[in-house]
Amino acid sequence: MLKPLRSLLVSEYQYYEFLAVDRPLDDSQMNELRALSTRARITATSFVNTYEWGDLRGDPRTLMQKYFDGFLYIANWGTHRLMIRLPARLLDLNTAQRYCVADVAVAWRDGDRVILDLVSEDDSGDWEDDGEGWLASIIPARMELGSGDLRALYLAWLLCAQAGELEDKAVEPAVPPGLRTLTVSLRSLAEFLRIDEDLLAVAAATSEKSGVDDISEQDLAQWVESLPVADKNELILRVARGNDAHLHVELLRRFHGQKPQTSEADAPRRTVTELLDSATDRRNERERLVNGGPGDDRLRGGRDDDSLDGGLGENTNHGGPGADSCVNPAPGDTGAFSCEA
Repeated sequence: MLKPLRSLLVSEYQYYEFLAVDRPLDDSQMNELRALSTRARITATSFVNTYEWGDLRGDPRTLMQKYFDGFLYIANWGTHRLMIRLPARLLDLNTAQRYCVADVAVAWRDGDRVILDLVSEDDSGDWEDDGEGWLASIIPARMELGSGDLRALYLAWLLCAQAGELEDKAVEPAVPPGLRTLTVSLRSLAEFLRIDEDLLAVAAATSEKSGVDDISEQDLAQWVESLPVADKNELILRVARGNDAHLHVELLRRFHGQKPQTSEADAPRRTVTELLDSATDRRNERERLVNGGPGDDRLRGGRDDDSLDGGLGENTNHGGPGADSCVNPAPGDTGAFSCEA
């Protein structure tokens, strides 16, 4: 990754973390990774290294395609990068590419897997986050996405809009339900990508309140009962074999497949300009109520505007909300956060 000039003039810090979720690395793969670095912490499920001078010898894209299911990168000049890999049967490439529409959010297929690559840049200050803990807090969103929950993809689209990489008249993709109450992992994802909290709140205004996390025990039981006997026998056989890491997610995906996961039919689609201007109006009103003096900056990423952090960028409380508009769960609660417009 190209380093900005300021990173060449000050002490630098880079954090790389890769995670194998679906299957552990074998000895041969671990030896191949060891050849890339003698200092890295390498286990059967992870590769972690930091650099104060120099850089990783391998290409993260190549390492993701060959070994890993998750990747997180932080640099102290303001770069955040996240990659997620899923089997193509759990994440349709065309669906991913409807939301990943700019350089900061890219989706591609490698064999029978689809990979997302998301990048957030902010060079407005010195960043001291060491990177530890972020990937662990975000990685559950991978399985949520695999089960048919499209909220992570919509966050990727908001990243594109916020970064100033979309035309002003570009129209948002279908809004998934549940944006007002993000799960802990999705909230961590929003914080890591530094999605402006006011932009997220106005985007969630047209999202149905009942999200894919709301699974009724009765609905699930009725769905299982309705499955053909042949399907049930196949599922029981796969459980008995015990070697299918995606069975639970695949079942949830089939269950959610009965219900629309977007508000496509009902909600009007908004343009990038409408969303960004609404977010600015909301932030100005919030600041007026708090400080008694309105601001007037427009929310335009990549356009000489420094209003993008929205209280999220420097928050290191992984999985916790970055602003007053989000309701933090009680200690020990792993449920959802509420972000109301």
